Amino acid sequence: MRILITGSKGFIAKNLIAELANQGYQDILEYNRDTDDSLLDEYCKDADFVFHLAGINRPKDTSEFMDGNYGLTSKLIEVLKKHNNKCPVLVSSSTQAELDNPYGISKKASEDILLNYSKNTGTSVLVYRLPNVFGKWCKPNYNSAIATFCHNIARNLRITVNDPSVVMKLVYIDDVVEEFINALNGFSNKSDNLCEIPVTHNVTLGEIVELIYSFKNSRIERSVPDMSNDLTKKLYSTYLSYLPEDQFSYDLKMNIDQRGSFTEFIKTPDRGQVSINISKPGITKGNHWHHTKNEKFLVVSGQGVIRFRKLNSNDIIEYFVSEDRLEVVDIPIGFTHNIENLGEKDMVTIMWANEYFNPKKPDTYNLEV
Repeated sequence: MRILITGSKGFIAKNLIAELANQGYQDILEYNRDTDDSLLDEYCKDADFVFHLAGINRPKDTSEFMDGNYGLTSKLIEVLKKHNNKCPVLVSSSTQAELDNPYGISKKASEDILLNYSKNTGTSVLVYRLPNVFGKWCKPNYNSAIATFCHNIARNLRITVNDPSVVMKLVYIDDVVEEFINALNGFSNKSDNLCEIPVTHNVTLGEIVELIYSFKNSRIERSVPDMSNDLTKKLYSTYLSYLPEDQFSYDLKMNIDQRGSFTEFIKTPDRGQVSINISKPGITKGNHWHHTKNEKFLVVSGQGVIRFRKLNSNDIIEYFVSEDRLEVVDIPIGFTHNIENLGEKDMVTIMWANEYFNPKKPDTYNLEV
């Protein structure tokens, strides 16, 4: 299948092209402002489907809106007509097409000429009026508030929010690409003459900024956001894609003593805390119990033994653990417990607890196993 994509260097197109390649589409005809016009004639002759994603949204002069949007669409239609190619055409329009401004007027004109083309030729035309699209590879400080916020906040640069109560309607790039590929396969989300991205998010500017700042602070606090919230998950992924390339890593505070070290790795608001414990050979750690706090231990390097004794009992239970057989050991409440390194090298244990460590209420009581 030969797929023509106009505006192939743009944000949406780059994501679409990448996913088409992932799904095995190999004959992609890329057209952008640097492509020789003679190739558009060749592409329109051969195309089996057209994604018309090219357009102008930040011109030096408002007169360029009509040339870059309506003009290019007209040109595309004329070349398709020249070759009598009635392949389906999907166009990325904008919700601004409903507004009386130069950009909106140019997008509405592009929609109208395509819909007339469809009416006169029987060609399938799919018009998607996109709201604010966010995700990876979008140019910051251009026409996307999300890209600008992510880029600037990650670099401690100033951002401007004139009215934090303004509600934005957002769509995530992966949801856009998924819908576009569904449309390519004949399953568009169409109603009357217009199509929609089925998954949208309505959120205020203030909430967006607060979330993105929380992502930045999470590296200091060793936390991760609530990934059960769909918008938070997508915004967090987007934010990480805008990190400076020399700042992908960040340090953790290692609590080091003669026994080894203990380092908090991840804290979550609803799924507890993950830490890394390193024990030197022959060292025993623990010898305490909890009322409500419970844990999971996973030894990933070295070998040792985890011992338990129920309060008011003399019976000791032992679980021998090692890197040779990864297994999780639950630490129940009401049992004093310890972990001893039986090997000749450092033993590394991943430890999960069901709650953050609270120094004011540690729920930890010393007692020898």
